[in-house]
Amino acid sequence: MPPSLKATHDRQIAAVETNDTPFPGRRTSTRGKAAEPVRAKSGLSLLVVFFLGSLFIPWLWSIGPVIISPFRLILIFSVVPCLFIWAGGKAGGFRFADFMILFHGLWCIVALAAVHGLTTGVQSGGIIFVETVGAYLLGRCFVRNADQFRAVVQVLFWAVAIILPFALVEVVTNKNVALSFFSSFFPTHVLAFNEPRWGFRRVQAVFEHPILFGVSCGAILALVHLVLGDRGTAFRRWTRSGVVLLTAFLSLSGGPMTAMAAQIGLLSWNWLLRNNEKRWLIVWALVAAMYVFISLASNQTVPEFYLTYFSFDKGSAYYRILIWHFGSGSALNHPLFGVGFNRWDRPMWMPGSIDMFWLYSAVLFGLPAGFSMMLAFLSTVWTIGLKKGLDATRLQYRTAFLIVMTGYFLVGWTVHFWNATYVLFLFLLGSGSWLVEVEKPAPARAKRQVRQPRLAPTTTPQPDPA
Repeated sequence: MPPSLKATHDRQIAAVETNDTPFPGRRTSTRGKAAEPVRAKSGLSLLVVFFLGSLFIPWLWSIGPVIISPFRLILIFSVVPCLFIWAGGKAGGFRFADFMILFHGLWCIVALAAVHGLTTGVQSGGIIFVETVGAYLLGRCFVRNADQFRAVVQVLFWAVAIILPFALVEVVTNKNVALSFFSSFFPTHVLAFNEPRWGFRRVQAVFEHPILFGVSCGAILALVHLVLGDRGTAFRRWTRSGVVLLTAFLSLSGGPMTAMAAQIGLLSWNWLLRNNEKRWLIVWALVAAMYVFISLASNQTVPEFYLTYFSFDKGSAYYRILIWHFGSGSALNHPLFGVGFNRWDRPMWMPGSIDMFWLYSAVLFGLPAGFSMMLAFLSTVWTIGLKKGLDATRLQYRTAFLIVMTGYFLVGWTVHFWNATYVLFLFLLGSGSWLVEVEKPAPARAKRQVRQPRLAPTTTPQPDPA
């Protein structure tokens, strides 16, 4: 073989043997890469670490008429860069939930401006936009693979673990030592009115209310059990889960306990029927059957039944039923822009608190705000739940994410999320979007076969025949 022909042959063989295309038969051309999701590094951004840590720091600073907390400060500086990252396609493909969240943030500004004037719309509505869109897009843009998702859970677990000793001291001594510690440096929010339960103080810790403490700490139970628990021993898995369970339990609040009970039930179901591929279809069938049974056998509606029997006391259950009746009526009376910060339609003797996250936005900012938040949540859960082609690890991560979102959905009918609890919910909602974009890996071959390429024609001059 002439030298030039042999060199060409060797180069072509080497090109085939070193081809590391992750999907056989897929072209590796760089054309069109701008439209594809950017492959993120495995490490979690320090911005996200600082943001998650700031959720557990209760400092408050006044800048003019606006109250700034550590997490708000981070979101104020990150929301615009995140918008550019998302708009440039560097956070993966556009999702229906993205536009619903963006619409929700903008509509709150419009609604407040329509009810109270432009100044309130810009100031108060702007903060709502920053917390809503900023937290969601931070999760969308900076949690792009399994390693980063696991790192988020790791940071949240350690935050809860650090707070546990302070919570134990508070429940026993009736003194909020965590809030006292932070208030020695900067102003913090005040102690909430705290009615003892079972003879113990309901732990508030660094949050505005014991309910928010319980929701924020208990929300990560399934994530800790399945995501962090995918590595290490069973003892470590159960110990970590126990830390989360105990910390959230110290809130002694019915809503968070209901959410954790739902997570525990779904985790148990997932383990017991782990070999049954139809286990989640069975769950939906059971839920539908229970709905029909309660509708026929009870003199209450299903929401009223749930609110009545999943509260610590009959008084709070009755009050939440009143919130649903009068709150939904108020939303229908002011369907476009809501009532803003004015008095919503209710009896004079009824307190103004709306302890129902899924209704709150519709009452204050109109039905478009309420529906957009619900659609963002449902579309995210639906899209991730129907994703095909996930490997075993990502299937487990998806299960954890969906169980956590189920807990949020249930507790949102008995609790309103605000401040750190609200932005943590939206951040977690956005951080699960990477599961939609994971592609199924190619099946491993027992032995890699190298196809001999066709030899390129040589241009070496041939000697004239003698």
